[in-house]
Amino acid sequence: MILDRFRLDGRVALVTGAGRGIGAGIAVAFAEAGADLVCAARTPAQLEETAARVRALGRRALVVPTDVTDPSQLERLLAAALAEYGRLDVLVNNAGGTPPRAALDTSLEFFEKAYRFNTSSAFLLTKLCAPRLAESPGGGAVVNVSSRAGAMVQSGFVAYGAAKAALNFATRVLAAEFAPKVRVNVIEVGGVETSALELVVSDPELRARLERNTPMRRVGQVEDVAACALYLASLASSWVTGKVFAVDGGVEAPAIQFPTRPL
Repeated sequence: MILDRFRLDGRVALVTGAGRGIGAGIAVAFAEAGADLVCAARTPAQLEETAARVRALGRRALVVPTDVTDPSQLERLLAAALAEYGRLDVLVNNAGGTPPRAALDTSLEFFEKAYRFNTSSAFLLTKLCAPRLAESPGGGAVVNVSSRAGAMVQSGFVAYGAAKAALNFATRVLAAEFAPKVRVNVIEVGGVETSALELVVSDPELRARLERNTPMRRVGQVEDVAACALYLASLASSWVTGKVFAVDGGVEAPAIQFPTRPL
């Protein structure tokens, strides 16, 4: 049956930024589809909450507190995953995020930190995991989580937008190099109701503006992104690689613009 291609039974998935929000949602969705999980993030307590949700579904969950900007911790993360499960089939590079800041207020340090958190860390972990992903029956999969800020001009996001645009292009290059053994795709996420968007969604006026400027007339939910991630991680997308998937409610321009001081 076609639905069988969306199953992840017997597979092991590593998800960064799995402590909350989109990362936690993806981890739980994968567990519902039959996968065992490696959950990585900086906050142990949040990781344990995600792991508990995975285990409640009858799947295994390994918690590995990790700062993805530290290369040695990425190496330790992969080693822990292999020691626990002996295999790796799916990698989700979800950790990332940088708050808005006007270009004139953006230091070189801030810009480079955004790139390291959102782009360099995903590249390095993918490079480390690729040889083991290539051993996965039917081929391994990498799912990168990006942002629509990497494809649309949005004031206040010169650092974050540039970093996510770089992640999008790196995805395409890695897909070409790793095919056919490992598929690499990326999800551009729009306005999703997580703690990162709390300032907007908790303000009735701002939330109404966000919904009004989104063609689907609602704020995105974690499950919207998790469903796309499941497709890209599973054999349902076995003929798909190097692609950018926008999960954004249909926006073609920023639904919210952040004010910045003029030059």
